Amino acid sequence: MKFTKMLDLVTNILNRESDTQVDVCLTSQMANQIELWTRMYENRSPWVNNEDVLSANLAPAIASELARLVTLEMKSEITGGAAADYLNTAYKSKVLKDIRRYVEYGCAKGGLVMKPYITRQGIEVQFVQADCFFPLSFDSSGRITQCVFTEQFRKGQKIYTRLEVHTLHEAAVHIVNRAFVATNDYSLGSEVPVNSIDRWSELAPDIVLEGTDRLLLGYFKIPMANAYDSDSPLGVSIYSRAVNLIKEADRRYSNICWEYEGTQLAVHIASSLLKHNPNTDKDEYPGGKERLYRMIEYNAGAVDKPYMDTFSPEIRDSALFNGFNNQLKLIEFNCCLAYGTLSDPQSVDKTATEIKASKQRSYTMVSDTQMALQAALEDLVYAMDFWAVLYGLVPAGDNYEVSFDWDDSVIVDAEEERNQDRSDVAMGVMRLEEYRAKWYGETLEEAAKNLPEPAMVEE
Repeated sequence: MKFTKMLDLVTNILNRESDTQVDVCLTSQMANQIELWTRMYENRSPWVNNEDVLSANLAPAIASELARLVTLEMKSEITGGAAADYLNTAYKSKVLKDIRRYVEYGCAKGGLVMKPYITRQGIEVQFVQADCFFPLSFDSSGRITQCVFTEQFRKGQKIYTRLEVHTLHEAAVHIVNRAFVATNDYSLGSEVPVNSIDRWSELAPDIVLEGTDRLLLGYFKIPMANAYDSDSPLGVSIYSRAVNLIKEADRRYSNICWEYEGTQLAVHIASSLLKHNPNTDKDEYPGGKERLYRMIEYNAGAVDKPYMDTFSPEIRDSALFNGFNNQLKLIEFNCCLAYGTLSDPQSVDKTATEIKASKQRSYTMVSDTQMALQAALEDLVYAMDFWAVLYGLVPAGDNYEVSFDWDDSVIVDAEEERNQDRSDVAMGVMRLEEYRAKWYGETLEEAAKNLPEPAMVEE
């Protein structure tokens, strides 16, 4: 079911049984944008028809590159007592193992929810993409206070839908599971007890969890202003400001592909020059050259030579590639990427000022996104600890600490920084043990011990 249609159905269900209208922060306009960003990420952009207009795969490339830069040197762990050890094992295997892939989904669609839950095997984490959950309200700090998750499957002629509503009220979270059965894609159908469906038989229809000041999930969103709805706290896609630019880039890419297709070498030849095969009643081309020769009718007099002409126009690839490359630079600028990320790095102007500004734009975006991801992961670990304590998997009150190391090499040119430190050592403004501690991962005491002995000078 389309995201916008599901939003209407969910809103109608909630308003039908509420004394006051539910103020849904996810507007139909934003829902349409999320659908568009999803289609672009899946190479199903509305302007791509695979005939006149092809896809240059720019949207997934942009999301993938930002996710790569954000998580390239990411290190995180949970430390503390016994509870921290248990949480850290689940954290590394269920979250960090595939974090880059899920961050890419969040970059593409504008948001990602990380929601832990308990199974017989322990803690699991569900990653819910922006087109599969419906945030209904936020508090003044931008934290979600009410949202709906949907799950849907088809069995035979029936479509089963589950709505999982999370609501934060004072110091408690209220979770409601509701199930519906329909025979078409246009409605949710009739409501049935959630326990009556085998897949959801172990779910509680209604539960209140006290002792928490936030919903039990982590919400990651791209740290860009929402240009489609300035009052909305929802995240936007990394390429949200470059939709029309990507559309034009796809057209220019298609023109390049057609240029190579339309200017292929061909020989126009009169049919009288071809040998006719009576068995197939067709004219035969020279072996393996069917693609090269194009037969035409030639109706001149008998004394004229049979017609043969070579079609070999000059390819305008340089001009077309220049236009396409300039379009990629516009996309890079609007997606906060450095020039040369998508465009040809050899064609990027090499002035020091332009290079510095371009890199700073990309570095700032990566750094801000890392901080947004860190905040979401901290909320996720909080939720994991809450559920683990609730089910007796870890002792209550056992403190833990979440640490993050993003590595400045993603934000700063490490080689340039290292050369600067060497210069400082040579000038005497930085001690050798400080340099060694910084670049060899040692403490100052270890670095001082590991320094080579000064060479003995013979008298």
